[in-house]
Amino acid sequence: MPALDMPLSQLRTYQGVNPCPQDMDEFWDKAIAEMKALDPQVELIPADFEAPNAQCFDLYFTGVGGARIHAKYLRPINEAIPHPAVLQFHGYTGNSGDWSNKLAYVNMGFSVASLDCRGQGGKSEDNLAIKGNTHHGHIIRGLHDCAENLLFRFIFLDTAQLANIVMGFDEVDENRVGAMGGSQGGALTVACAALEPKIKKIAPEFPFLCDYKRVWDMDLAKDAYSELKSFFRMFDPTHAREDEIFERLGYIDLQHLAKRIRADVLWAIGLMDNICPPSTQFAAYNKITSQKDMVIYPDFGHEGLPGFSDKAYSFMGQL
Repeated sequence: MPALDMPLSQLRTYQGVNPCPQDMDEFWDKAIAEMKALDPQVELIPADFEAPNAQCFDLYFTGVGGARIHAKYLRPINEAIPHPAVLQFHGYTGNSGDWSNKLAYVNMGFSVASLDCRGQGGKSEDNLAIKGNTHHGHIIRGLHDCAENLLFRFIFLDTAQLANIVMGFDEVDENRVGAMGGSQGGALTVACAALEPKIKKIAPEFPFLCDYKRVWDMDLAKDAYSELKSFFRMFDPTHAREDEIFERLGYIDLQHLAKRIRADVLWAIGLMDNICPPSTQFAAYNKITSQKDMVIYPDFGHEGLPGFSDKAYSFMGQL
């Protein structure tokens, strides 16, 4: 079989190379406490889109730092209350997608919440005032500032806050909530379950935002990770601060959050993925201690993985 990365036998035990900050747990415990102290000021505004079996809303809430965050929210009509819910997260630079794409889960009796990430292609705000680069990329946004101002810290917290809000709705059974998404959406799925341990099932597909140093060592700081190279070229052209930079990125490296996950996991990976390399994903997957299963596509890269959407649908249907 062609090889992009290390052999599968090594992938199954790989533990990652990006350094973990010593105060990682304290950092995120403090961040979660900050999030939970907020009044999210939730608004549900009836959407223009209508469907015969669903009520559809634009959901707005105030996230950490004061930004107003948007998600699409659909709830089934005439379903038992409380019922399960699924959270959906989109790919890098994208948005929450079309309303109609969520109806399969509504038809199964689920409420559905689909987040728009701050500062990307949807309706959420990005109000972060930081030092340094704002031109290219969200991984490095805030990296020239303190770790508390990393943009993905805020986005990770938005996923957990959305989970808290949905779990608090009268129609939702807080013990039957799942999360799913691909690429950045897969990363946010993992982050959400790490920061909100009541999430019961997750179905990430080739997650982004894992083991940045490994991406660099493989010379794959391109495409979605190209901003890593941009940062060094702009702010550290001789790499004098390389160790410091990768350690700071460790705060938003999913491999260091994965141990917090309590959800059942169905993870999809393509072994020819040169966007989110397999080893980076295994670095996070191998640290998960809850029940987990990885669906491996040996010949596929960062692309549609045949049959996985159906597997995820059946998996979520067990909530």
